[in-house]
Amino acid sequence: MTLFRTLALGFVLTLSTAQLAAAQTKAPAKKPAPTAKKTTTAKPAPVKPAAPVIPIKLPLSSEEAAGGLREALSQGVTRAVALAGQADGFNANADIRIPFPPEAELVAATLRKVRAGALVDNFEVALNRAAETAATQAKPIFLNAVQNLTLQDALMLATSRETDAATTLLYEKTAPDLRTAFEPTMQQSLEQTGAIRLYAEMVARYNKIPLVTRLNPQLVPYATEKTVDGLFALMAAEEGRIRTNPAAQGSALLKRVFGKGN
Repeated sequence: MTLFRTLALGFVLTLSTAQLAAAQTKAPAKKPAPTAKKTTTAKPAPVKPAAPVIPIKLPLSSEEAAGGLREALSQGVTRAVALAGQADGFNANADIRIPFPPEAELVAATLRKVRAGALVDNFEVALNRAAETAATQAKPIFLNAVQNLTLQDALMLATSRETDAATTLLYEKTAPDLRTAFEPTMQQSLEQTGAIRLYAEMVARYNKIPLVTRLNPQLVPYATEKTVDGLFALMAAEEGRIRTNPAAQGSALLKRVFGKGN
């Protein structure tokens, strides 16, 4: 019995030793491969827009102001001459059409009463045709006056809120001289269109009417004054267009002088 227990215990020990050795020689279990992390595309940081570059405008000099005024006025002269010098430039423009001379209105009214109204109408057309013809030759006379504009008050005129400030100044300073220089041209045009002949005929008819006060009105000074005034009116309109309409400010100098912010 004792012997049997001894053999059984030895067998158990032998078996345990063999199992332990087998367990030690068994390959270790592999660790699971780590799961690959999902890569996410990083969103780029928003790019802030660059701050706009605001140009610094230097103060307008008197030389620039005078130059801009001369250019604007020269452009006004060119446009005025082109508009006034075309067919019906005066005759069909209610703003500048030259009416019958006020000092001889009695002549016109009397002739219409005696059925000579056609003579009056023909004269008025001839008078305005003379203005149109003379206007085409006015450009050098007006441009010369523009170039004589001084630096005095140039800055004030350039920045004035009055849309015809420069034209008004030019008119005040040069209108009498312009009329004197323009009068020979006007007389020639009045003769070419027959206005002087028609006017003389009307006055002669009127003076033959019994009991009327004889008249001898002068046509050339009146026609010259009205033609010059009409050209200045067109120039003033062009100056206003340049001041208020950026599209009319064709040159860099005009934009500098009359552009917003100056």
